Amino acid sequence: MTAFTTHVLDAATGTPAAGVDVTLHRLDDGTWRTVGAATTDDDGRCRDLGLASTVVGTYRLTFATGPWFAAQGRATFFPEVVVTVELADPARAHHHVPLLLSPFAYSTYRGS
Repeated sequence: MTAFTTHVLDAATGTPAAGVDVTLHRLDDGTWRTVGAATTDDDGRCRDLGLASTVVGTYRLTFATGPWFAAQGRATFFPEVVVTVELADPARAHHHVPLLLSPFAYSTYRGS
């Protein structure tokens, strides 16, 4: 199983957000290092961001929402959404970070 997954839903239309580019970074000695990337599938999911396991530390998911909205001919206030998380439990093998998205708002939570 992959260490990080996400699910992006378009809250304005009630549909999965297919085609959103997502990049995963880890903070190493004050520098953000890319550790994975993927594009949401037809169900709005990234099932594998390319990281097999995690260590204690800070991670950042960057969702390229501006290009995604532009491709649909829709305006947005947020050209990207950045979600930063702190992992304190190395025993937890999987981390799911869903994003509920609309052109002028978003929300996220720690999923299961």
